Amino acid sequence: MQPFISRPETTVSNVIYMEDRSTKAQSRSGAIRDRRYAIRYPFAADVEVLDLESGSRAEGVTSDLSLGGCFVCASKPVPLNARVRITLKRKDQSVEALGVVRVVKPRIGMGIEFIDVDGPHHQTLSRWLDQLRRSR
Repeated sequence: MQPFISRPETTVSNVIYMEDRSTKAQSRSGAIRDRRYAIRYPFAADVEVLDLESGSRAEGVTSDLSLGGCFVCASKPVPLNARVRITLKRKDQSVEALGVVRVVKPRIGMGIEFIDVDGPHHQTLSRWLDQLRRSR
């Protein structure tokens, strides 16, 4: 058996635990995960959004559009997760859809995911997106 050797005490005050850092990184990356599944195109259309629960309305203009939704620039966006009826109007055409507000940027606007687009409106939406694809 070896004799006990006394060593001077050292204190480490700046210890970083790797699991703490990776856990924070994972939660950050999970929070900003991009849920889009369709290509977005720059697109301007007048928009009216009706909150189906409260009855409040918001008006604005789209900044982009995809088959899955759009971003609406509006000074007073509807609350996050609100179920909405959205009407997009451009020239003499319109698209109506049921949607959910997925992103809110105060005083800037809101991202809306389309949940249900009726037949004739779906054809108009597809036609708009086809024109945007070809113009690229």
